Amino acid sequence: MRHRYFEFNGKLFRFQDDLDITEDFFDFVLAHGDDALRAAQMMEQDPDHSEMLASLIEQGLLEKVKGRFRLTPRAVSAMQRRALMEVFSRMKRGTREGHVSPDHGGPGERIEGNRPFEFGDPASELDLLATLRNTLARQARSVSDPTGSLLPLRIGNRDLERYETESRTSCSTVVLIDQSGSMGRFGRFMQAKKCAMSLIALIRQKFPFDTVDLVGFASVAEQIEESRLPLLMPKPVTIYDPVIRMRVPLNKTEQAPPHFTNLHMGLLQARRILQRRSGDNKMIFIITDGQPTAHVKGDYLYLLYPPSEESHYTTLQEAFLIARQDVRICTFALTDDYWDMDWLGFVNELGRLTRGVTFQCASGDLSSCVMESYLSGRRKRTFIS
Repeated sequence: MRHRYFEFNGKLFRFQDDLDITEDFFDFVLAHGDDALRAAQMMEQDPDHSEMLASLIEQGLLEKVKGRFRLTPRAVSAMQRRALMEVFSRMKRGTREGHVSPDHGGPGERIEGNRPFEFGDPASELDLLATLRNTLARQARSVSDPTGSLLPLRIGNRDLERYETESRTSCSTVVLIDQSGSMGRFGRFMQAKKCAMSLIALIRQKFPFDTVDLVGFASVAEQIEESRLPLLMPKPVTIYDPVIRMRVPLNKTEQAPPHFTNLHMGLLQARRILQRRSGDNKMIFIITDGQPTAHVKGDYLYLLYPPSEESHYTTLQEAFLIARQDVRICTFALTDDYWDMDWLGFVNELGRLTRGVTFQCASGDLSSCVMESYLSGRRKRTFIS
């Protein structure tokens, strides 16, 4: 018998009795989406699994509607919080926990230092001690007799001082999640879902005035309800021809192969959503693993493989129009496929054209990158190795 020794990582071996049924079920759902719930229906007839499903129902994580299992809002919230805790356990200390703007003033936290009180500032921010000190110093200079009385105190406008505070702002964000066929490799799509769920949980806890919307894009793009996110899956590859040049009417997109990358249509959806949002700042997060292979022109959807310049420039044009509306675009390029890195030229060009930020990272680092960008407002191109 051979033995191998490793440095102890602080985690004890988990025996069967120690396994957390809830966590394992959540991972199962994230990995398989709707197929996991369909499998749960079949497992219900198995005595070995019926007790587990009954426990999940009793905990309020599963419910049965018209004979089909469905995740409850409680289950979705629990998955979001779990994803958030995973992210923060890996993040470096010192990351900001709020949207702090470069400007001072506003309803933020008090910081070091004072400044003169100005018309329109809230009276609750007055520093009374500093104001009285200024008044005493001014009146002392005006009294010729050192033994004379300084009373009564007459506070002037120039004596008033107020606390310095951080200026905080609200943010409206749209997360574009690539659902093309290639996202099924290397666990990319599962990491993308965890990333979006952790961002939603963060906003619910820390930034109640912020909004986040989700858009999935493959051959077409559509807005995703928050409750449907854990069940979302990449589109299956249905056509394997080495060269594809297809044109499909927009009213018949259900007949098109579903697995292409239509970032152009995703950006169109994101722009419409942000026009309805009232955040002080607006952002688009793009999570993708390849350059566009589809676009919309007129009343037609174009599916083009290998990637064409037409899809390339149409997508960049839409991104440029969005950036001109003061929307910050952050692109997260998943680089698990080290054999094919040519597509990153498109990502770099997108960042330069929109003056946005690009991250190049493995799918396992995605959540930390997105969270850091959201919290700190990073504006520099970043590589995560």
